[in-house]
Amino acid sequence: MSAPLSRIGVLGGTFDPVHHGHLAAASEVCAALGLDQVLLAPTNVQPFKDGFDSAPAEHRLEMCRLAVAGDERLAVTPVDVERGGITYTVDTLTDLRGQLPGAELYFITGADALARLPEWKDSERLTELARFVGVTRPGHALPQLDTAHALVEVPAMAVSSTDVRRRVRAGAPVRYLVPRAVADYIAQHDLYAGGWDD
Repeated sequence: MSAPLSRIGVLGGTFDPVHHGHLAAASEVCAALGLDQVLLAPTNVQPFKDGFDSAPAEHRLEMCRLAVAGDERLAVTPVDVERGGITYTVDTLTDLRGQLPGAELYFITGADALARLPEWKDSERLTELARFVGVTRPGHALPQLDTAHALVEVPAMAVSSTDVRRRVRAGAPVRYLVPRAVADYIAQHDLYAGGWDD
């Protein structure tokens, strides 16, 4: 019987769709901090994107599963999708604490978002539930952060979910921006061709 994983990263996001930049960030943090695994946690409904009509949660969840297949360091948790409603990080971490007793959680987010942590729902509880890790691209100025948080530079990747959606709508290739299985899934389910833009 294998030992339980004790150092778990949690990369939350809309993942609409998941792309190589997300996977690079998860991989770099996993290596830099010596984590046992990083969980991708797709949001159900993003609270900070008013008017944003994302692809259905079940599609975003499946694309994440396809993207991490074959990499034992990465996995996907449906915790937010199964809970339903608006996704708040405090709920994600509270539920994962219950599911992973004894694990040390590391919540991964952009360094700029981490600088706004006091604005997050129940922010005073967040640092009790997990250590926070801000990711930034090389060459970008780092925001002033509480020294309790970790910062990890990840390879610069000029890819965003918004750009992938626009390219799909325009009929432009996305093959090397997202994993091949994700590109195939988008085509198979005709995602993004008719909308879902911010």
